[in-house]
Amino acid sequence: MEAPAAAPRHVLFLNWRDTRNPEGGGSEVYVEQIAGALVGRGYRATLLCATHSAGEAEEVTAAGVRVLRRGGRHTVYLRAALVYLAGALGFGPLTRRRGGRPDLIVDVGNGLPFLSALYARRPVIALVHHVHREQWPVVLGRWLARFGWWVESWLAPRVYRRCQYVTVSSATRDELAVLGVDPARVAIVHNGTPDMTIEPTARSAQPSLVALGRLVPHKQVEVALRTVAALAGELPELTLVVAGQGWWEPQLRQVAADLGVTDRVRFTGFVSDAEKRELLATSWVALTPSLKEGWGLTIVEAGALGTPTVAFRGAGGVEESLIDGETGLLADDDGDFVAKVRLLLTDEAYRDAMGSAARAHAARFTWSVSGDTFAALVTRAAKVPARAPVEQIEPSYLVP
Repeated sequence: MEAPAAAPRHVLFLNWRDTRNPEGGGSEVYVEQIAGALVGRGYRATLLCATHSAGEAEEVTAAGVRVLRRGGRHTVYLRAALVYLAGALGFGPLTRRRGGRPDLIVDVGNGLPFLSALYARRPVIALVHHVHREQWPVVLGRWLARFGWWVESWLAPRVYRRCQYVTVSSATRDELAVLGVDPARVAIVHNGTPDMTIEPTARSAQPSLVALGRLVPHKQVEVALRTVAALAGELPELTLVVAGQGWWEPQLRQVAADLGVTDRVRFTGFVSDAEKRELLATSWVALTPSLKEGWGLTIVEAGALGTPTVAFRGAGGVEESLIDGETGLLADDDGDFVAKVRLLLTDEAYRDAMGSAARAHAARFTWSVSGDTFAALVTRAAKVPARAPVEQIEPSYLVP
C-alpha cells in the first residue's frame, strides 16, 4: 500500500466516545479502525473524544492513533472547538510541537454533530452512521428529543452543506437524502469484519440465543427477553446470553424477572474479544432487535462464525449486513420476530445452510478495503480549499 505522495497529512477525528469508553460501540470501532488504517498509510491521526474513567487524558493506541480525551458526555463538543481554536492560536495539544494543526477533520455525528464546519478553516468530512429519527424519543424526553431532531435534521444539513459526507450503508445514504443531503455528496465506506478466528468450537447441546451489544433502550433487548418467554414452553431447554454493558441493564433484569425467565437468561456484562467469539460460535442464533443500526457489526461478527441473525426489517444498515433469507432473517414486528427465531431453532438444516452463507457474506467486508477507500477520499478532499463548492470534490467514484 502506497503512502500519500505529499508529506503525511494530519487528520483529526471528532467523536463523542472511543473504544475504551464503557459505553463505546460499533461506531467507535469504525472510527478507530479507519484512523489506524490512515496511520498505516502514512497519515497522522488524532481522535478527540470525551473523558471517562477507563482512559487517560492522552494516549497513543497500538495502531499509532493519538487519543485526546477532553470534556464530558455533553461538553466534549465545546471542548473540541476550544482545542481546535487554541491550536489555531499556537497553543494547546494541536500546536506544531504536539503534532500540528490538522489538515482535515472527520466530524462524527452520533445524533449530535460537532458542527466543526462553523469554525474550522479546513476541509471537513461529515461521518454519519445512521439517522436517529426513531431514537430521539426513546432516549430523551419530549422537548430534548425535539431539539435533538432539529439539530440533526435541520441544522446539521445546513452547516455541512458544502462538506463531503461518508456513511456505512445505502440505507443511511437514503435517509440523509430525505434530510436534503444530495446522495452525490455521500460516499459509502462499509465496516470491515473483525478477525473472528477461533479454535474449532461446538455449538451448545441445547437451543441457545445470544444478544450482543450495549444495553441501552434503543437496542430493544426486551424483544429478545420476550422471545425467550414466548418459546419457553415448546423449547424447555432454551437459554439466552445477553452480552454487553449499559445503564439499561437493571431495567432489563426486571423485565426478565417479570417474564419469569431469569433462570434462562445470563447477563455477562462486558466481554473480551475472546469471550465474544466463543459466545457467537457456540450459540445457535444471534439476535439483533435494535431499533436502528448504521451497519450491524455484531451481525457480520456472528456471521463470520457461521451464526445466523434475526433482526428487524427497516432498522437501517442491518438490511445490508444481513441478507434476508440467506444469511439471517428480518422480522416485521415482535410476533414475526418470535416466529423467525422459532424457525431457525427448530430447523437445523436451514440454520446450518444460513450460517454457511453468513460466513461467506461476512468475508466480503475487510478493514483493508475500507481503509483504502477512506484514505482515497481523505487524499482527494484534503486537496480542495476549505469551504470550496462541494462539486470540486466529486466523490461519486467511491459510491457503489
